[in-house]
Amino acid sequence: MSLWTDLEPASTTVDPGGTATVRLRLRNTGDVVDEYRFMPVGDIAPYVTVSPSTLRIYPGTTDSVELTFAPPRTPDPAAGPHPYAIQVIPTEQPEATTVPEGSLTITPFTEIRAELVPHTVKGRFRGRPKLALDNIGNIKLTASVNGSDNGDQLSYDIRPSNVQIEPGRAAFVKATLKPRQITWFGGKENRPFSLAVQRSGHEPMAVPGTYVQKGVLPRWPAAFLSLLLALLITFVVLWLAFKPQVRSLATEQMAPADVTALPSPPMPVTLPSPTVSSAASVPPAAHSGDGGGSKSGGGGGDKSGGGGGGGGDKSDGPHGPLPWRPGDGPNMYIQFAQVRLSTLSGSDPCKLTEHVNLGMMDGPTVTALKCFQKANDKRYDGLTVDTDGLGNLGRSTMTALKFAHFGSNTSAVQPGQKNPDVLWMTSAVLWADTEVFDDGASYGNGLYNRADNIYLLNTQPHTDFEANQQLSDLIGHYQRDVGLTVTGKANDETFAALHAGRVKNQYAPGTMTSKNFALPPVPGG
Repeated sequence: MSLWTDLEPASTTVDPGGTATVRLRLRNTGDVVDEYRFMPVGDIAPYVTVSPSTLRIYPGTTDSVELTFAPPRTPDPAAGPHPYAIQVIPTEQPEATTVPEGSLTITPFTEIRAELVPHTVKGRFRGRPKLALDNIGNIKLTASVNGSDNGDQLSYDIRPSNVQIEPGRAAFVKATLKPRQITWFGGKENRPFSLAVQRSGHEPMAVPGTYVQKGVLPRWPAAFLSLLLALLITFVVLWLAFKPQVRSLATEQMAPADVTALPSPPMPVTLPSPTVSSAASVPPAAHSGDGGGSKSGGGGGDKSGGGGGGGGDKSDGPHGPLPWRPGDGPNMYIQFAQVRLSTLSGSDPCKLTEHVNLGMMDGPTVTALKCFQKANDKRYDGLTVDTDGLGNLGRSTMTALKFAHFGSNTSAVQPGQKNPDVLWMTSAVLWADTEVFDDGASYGNGLYNRADNIYLLNTQPHTDFEANQQLSDLIGHYQRDVGLTVTGKANDETFAALHAGRVKNQYAPGTMTSKNFALPPVPGG
C-alpha cells in the first residue's frame, strides 16, 4: 500500500442541525505523483461532505482534507454512535483503495407535533376527537395525555392515556368527551377544552379544541308548548270570570176567583251581580337547562402559511415566503431545478439548453420552468400553475420536478428494494410534506437536493439505499396530509399525486426561515 491515512479525531459528536469537522491526513508513501478521490460510505454518508473532493499528493509528502458532518434535525439519523468510512481511491492505482473508518455520535433531541382531528366536534351526548401525535425527534417519545376545560363542564375518556412513539413514527389517541349536564332544549353552545401532552421533565403541551353541544330538542317546540299552555289558561280564566249566574226571587200569589182585588204594588226583584273570580296565576315557563360543547383540534393540521413572493434577502441565503420568483436566488434549490430541467430527455421541448446563472431565477430558467409547468399539469392534471403561479418555483412545482425522474412503475421503491431511487423518493416526499422549512429542514433538504444533482449529472458513483420502515412512515404521513388512503406504500395513487405536484396544505405558499444557508457546489453543476 502506497498511502498512509489518519483521522483526527477518530470519534466525534454532532448536534442534529449543527456541524462537526474531522481532518483526514494522508501521506503518499509511493514513488509516483497520485491523485486521490474521496467517497463517504455508511448510513450517514448523505450527511458527509469532503473538501476538497480530490487531492493531488507528491511522493513523500503529506496533505489533508476536511470531513464535515451535518445531520439534519430530523428523526433520521437516530441518536447514538454511527460508524462511517471514507473510500480513498487513487487515480493511478484504483485497486489500492484505502478505507479509513471513524465514529460519529449524534446527540439526542426531542420534538413532538400534536394535532386534533377534527379540530371541532359536535354532539348532544358526546364528542369523539382524535389526537395525532408525531415524534419528529430522534429518540423514543414517552408521554401521557389528559383533558381539561374551564368550569369542569366535560368528562374525558382517553385511550390510550400513555403512549410510546419511536422516532419518525406517529400515534393516534382517541378521546371521548361527555357533557356533565345535558341540554334538553335550546341551540348550540361552544365548550372550549384542551388535550395536554405531558412528557417527563417538560411543560405540558396543550392542544386546544371546541366541543359544540347541541340541545336534545330545538327551541321552537318548547316555545310553541309554552304559548299553547298560556292560551289555554287565559281561556279558562275568561270563562270563569264572565259566566252569568241568575236566580229569581219572584213569588207566586193566588187570589180567590170570586174576589176582585186591587193589585198590590209589585215587589222589587233584585238580580245578583255577576260573581267575578280572581284570575288564576300562570305557572312559570319551563326552565331550560344549560348546554355546552367542545371542539377537538393537524393536523397538519392545517396550517396554512402566509402568501408572498420572493426568495428573501439574496445576500444571506433563501429565507422568507415561497415561491421563488423571477430574479430570486442564488440557492441550492434553484440550482436543482436548473439541473433537473437541463437533464430532461433530448426530445423534451422544455429542456433547458441555454447558459444560465447558477442558482438564479434568470430568464432561460423561468422560460423552461413555465414550459415544464404547463406540460406537466396537462399530462397529470396537475396543480403547479394554480398553486405556485406560472414561472414561479414553489413547493408544488419542486415536487413535480423531483418526481419527473419517475415514470409510473413503483417497483423500484417497494419494501426491500435497494437502489438510488429510494433516496430520490425520500427527497421528493420530504419536500412535498414540508410547509415550514426551518434551519434543520432546509439544510436536510438541501443535502438531498445535492445528492439528486450528483445523481443526475453522474459526477459520482450512485449510492444505493434500502426502502425501509422509515420510508413507509414518510409516505404514510404524506398520504394522510394530502387526503389519500394511508397505506405507507408507494402505490399508483401516490405516484399520480406527486407527479401532479400535490403537496401538504396545497395552496399555502410555505416559508423558508433559514438564514446564511449554503452548501458546497455540486461537481459539474
